[in-house]
Amino acid sequence: MKPGEELPPLSIPVTRTLIVSGAVASRDYQDVHHDAEAARAKGSPDLFMNILTTNGLVGRYITDHFGPRARLRKVAIRLGAPNHPGDTLVLTGTVTGVDGGTAQVRVVGANGLGHHVTGTVTVTVPADDGHLPADEGHEGEGA
Repeated sequence: MKPGEELPPLSIPVTRTLIVSGAVASRDYQDVHHDAEAARAKGSPDLFMNILTTNGLVGRYITDHFGPRARLRKVAIRLGAPNHPGDTLVLTGTVTGVDGGTAQVRVVGANGLGHHVTGTVTVTVPADDGHLPADEGHEGEGA
């Protein structure tokens, strides 16, 4: 991990199933995330992805790159253009800072309409020996 390091892009086909299942899994029952007619009645051309699904995809992008032991410390995102069925979301990232085993990554997710999501993710990656930095502890152990 070093500042300026670019993560490889990740392309995610945006399907109705992804949009609806993400909304249901995150318990977001707003009709615009599962009912195309309701979304059209509210001015959208089709149903669209919710922020919780986008947040999960951003987290997946970071952990896919940094590995299964990576820990997301902070995910700060802002939505822009909506994701509709048939879009392709392309996530890109750049490491903007590193402090020991913790990195800040600037993430952008774009589709055919523009930037769907922009933000910064703080991620801690364990040292090569598999141990977390000393201040990380083991939350929940022994409970």
